[in-house]
Order: sequence, then structure tokens, then C-alpha cells
Amino acid sequence: MKITPDSSGKLARTAGMISGMILFSRLLGFVRETITANLFTRAETDPFFAAFVIPDFMYYLLVGGALSAAFIPLFSEYLAKNEEEDGWRMASTFLNVTIILLAVFSLLGIIFARQIAPLQAYQMKEGKLELLIELTRMMFPAVFFTALAGLMGGVLNSYQRFFVPVFGPILYNVGIILGAWFLGPRFGIKGMAFGVVIGAIGNFLTQAFFAIKKIKGYNPLYINLQHPGFKRMIRLMLPAVLGLSATQLNIWVTTNMASALPEGSITYLRLAQRLVLLPLGIFATAVSTAFFPTLSQLAAVRKWKEYKDNLILGIQVILFITIPSALGFIVMRTEIVRLLYERGEFSAQQTDLTAYALFFYSLGLFAHGVIQILPRGFYALKDTITPVKVSISTVVLSIVLNFIFLRFTPLQHGGLALSFSLMGVANMVLSFYLLRKKVGGLRSGKLIQTGLQSTLAALGMALAIRLFMPPWDRFLTGLALTTNLFRLLQVAGGIGLGVIIYVALAALLRMDEVKLIKRMLRR
Repeated sequence: MKITPDSSGKLARTAGMISGMILFSRLLGFVRETITANLFTRAETDPFFAAFVIPDFMYYLLVGGALSAAFIPLFSEYLAKNEEEDGWRMASTFLNVTIILLAVFSLLGIIFARQIAPLQAYQMKEGKLELLIELTRMMFPAVFFTALAGLMGGVLNSYQRFFVPVFGPILYNVGIILGAWFLGPRFGIKGMAFGVVIGAIGNFLTQAFFAIKKIKGYNPLYINLQHPGFKRMIRLMLPAVLGLSATQLNIWVTTNMASALPEGSITYLRLAQRLVLLPLGIFATAVSTAFFPTLSQLAAVRKWKEYKDNLILGIQVILFITIPSALGFIVMRTEIVRLLYERGEFSAQQTDLTAYALFFYSLGLFAHGVIQILPRGFYALKDTITPVKVSISTVVLSIVLNFIFLRFTPLQHGGLALSFSLMGVANMVLSFYLLRKKVGGLRSGKLIQTGLQSTLAALGMALAIRLFMPPWDRFLTGLALTTNLFRLLQVAGGIGLGVIIYVALAALLRMDEVKLIKRMLRR
């Protein structure tokens, strides 16, 4: 697994394919969020987004904790050592136990929705609280099917199959969009909640259809809690689940704090965060997903140089993409939010409030990109304790900053977004330091060079966009375009120029990442 033009090209091709699918999924996600913001009032969208807190919590515990930290590294190790049959005994136990627990959890969530709802947003007013309870009860079944889809995706990723796991979420978004569009006019936001369940079922069935070819060793009746591999997985999984619980606790605290702010604050934070998640999902998550099985297999056979080279390469690509993305969001935040959301029930004032949150979220975009792959670096080493310590310490920092910004500054919901960014930076720095110490050094000088060069090129890009936008706006105004077409061309022009300037400056600075991105695009 040494890095060669062929091997890096294969990883680039895989990451490129994943990026393309995630891009399509995220674009559908924007259609979903736009429909939500336009068709429904903030009195409806705040409870809708709050209702996602616990379902999202369970999903990230399973997919981000159990699968990433334990199942994929261990199952990949069995495959790398040609012990597939024994690996499936471990996997069957894990899958069957998880399915039983998910079914019980979903049933309890439906039964006790009234008791759960206030925990998601304790300051929700009485009328909105009743809606939150109904939405929570309706969407809990989606937890079961979305988590099952994650399990199937984990199996496919272990076999180096990445297409279907990133295709399934597309169907999930389609289900939500259809629910909002066709059922929303009649049932309100509840129609969209029904679409969430339909989309989750479609996602699961798609993953299961393709995974069935790979799970011939799966036994639905086999549970052996004493299997050495299963016991080892539990030891790896528990710390990761604890760490992710801390992260989700931060989201829960943030949502609760936002529920005490003026109406719409939960929605503004959600919409701005969705924008920031676009480059994170398309590039950072894609790169991390593509590199993770390789890192796990390299660590399993103790090829440490290749492990470190792959890890550094992944971080370089993430920095190369996320730094200009952050600067682009900052200089065009109002225009982007206006294009995507400002119509129907979404006013110009709400555009400004969402763009305000987007500014603060963008400051930590690069850090949250890098921490997509750094924990996986630990997981590949079968170390799930260190990421937990990092996560808990930085989440505590974020919660403290939330209180400070809300109590002692006029930042309002912008303070909650800023604390999220600062948490990401702290997490990145601490994780890199500890991983570097654990593996005996990483090429930090190369990463600093990539970061500085990317920042320099991105600053040039941002300046060019700011100089370009006023005359571009005047030119478009003279064409007497419709409002939506004007906004589309306004943003497209700024982004198009930004991409050209950034790539040109990066090439001028002789950045190695340009060659890798070109290879990714070609393949």
C-alpha cells in the first residue's frame, strides 16, 4: 500500500466518486432546506429541526462511533488477514445485537415522545412544544431505518465499495422533498416529517439490496457475545460512543440555548450550518471515507511510513479545499443565503440573520474538515480512547464559550456558531499533536506549507471576488433579469471567478495538491 502515482490515483478516483455523489446529495439537501424555509414559518421549522436532535444523536453514535471506530477497522483487519469467515461471525453478532437495540430504542422513543421533547428544546413555547412532540413521535421510526442503512454501508465500505453508501442518502433527501412538496400543503410540516420516514426506508432498502451480495457470511440467528472479535469491538466502540455522546451533547446544549433566543434562531443556525457542511461533506468526508479502510489495513500490517504518508496526503487535500471554501463563504455569505433561501416565508431580514451565523461557522471550516480524518487515524490504530479525551475536553470548552458569548457579548446566535468554530480548531490542534506523538512524527512542516499557501491563494481569491462583484451586479442589473435568475448569475459569477483565481494562484505557488485534484477530476 505504498503511495505511488497508481495508488494515490486510485484513492483520488475513489474520493472523487464519493465527492460527486455527496455533491448531488448535498444539492438535494439544499433543495430540501430551501423548501422547508420557504413553505413553512419559523414557528414550524424550529420544532422540526429540534425534533432531529435525538434521531441524529443515535445515528452519529452508530455510524460515527460503532462503525468508524470499531466495526470497519476490525472487519477490515479480518479481510486483510484472509480471515473472512471468522470476521463474519463477529459481524453477525454485532449486527444482530444492534438491530435488536435499535428496535427497542425506536419503540421507546415513540411511546415516550412527550417526555423526550422538552429535552430537545426546553424553552420551546407551549404551542410549538406540542408540534415538537408530534414531530418527534413521527420521525423516530426513521432512526431505525437510517441506522440500518448505516450498518449496510459499513459492510460495503469494509469491502472497499463506496458508491452505494453515498447513493442511499440521495433517496433519503428525495423522500423528504416529496413529503414537503406533496404532503406539506395539506398536512403542514407533518407532511415533511412523513417524508423523512419514507426517505429513511428507501435509503435502507437500497443499501440492503447491494450489500446482500457481500453478506453471504451473515447469519441472522447468530449471537455470540463471547466472540473475541466482538468483545474487542465493544472495547473499541465504547470510548468512541462516549466521545460522540459529548459532541451530540454540545449540539443538544446549543439547540436548547438557541430556543431561548428570538424565534427563528434554531433555523438560522441550522441553515447556516448546512451550508458549511457542503464542502465538509463533498470533500472532507469523501477523502476521509476513501482513506479510512486503507489506513486501517496499513496499520494492521504495520506499514507505518505508508500509513503516515496516506494520512498527510488526506489532510493536505482537505486543507486545499476547505480554506478557500471558508473565505468564499465569508465574502459572499449574504448573496449565497439570499439565492438559496430568500423567498416565500423567508424574508430579507432572515437572510441577514442566517448570513451572520454563516460568517462565524466559516471561521472554523478548515478545522472541522481536518477532524473528519484525524479521529480515523486513531481508529485505524485501534485507539479509541484518545479521540474521546479530545472530544470531551473540546466540547466542555464549547459549552463554556456558549455561556460566555451569550451572557457577556451581544453576539446572540452568532456566538453559538463562533464557539462551534473554536471547538473545531482546538480539536484539530490537540488531535494532531497527540497523533503525531503516537506514531513518531508527522510531516507537520508540509501541512503548514499547504495551509499557508492555501490561505495566501484564498485571500487573493477573496479580494478578486470583492472587486468583481460591484461591476458584475451593475452589469446584471442592466439585463433586466428576473429576481431568481439575477441571484443565480450573481453567485455563479462570483464562485466561478473565485475558483479560477484560486487554482491559478495555487498553480503559481506550485502547490502539489493541484496535481492531485486534476488527477481526481480526470478520473
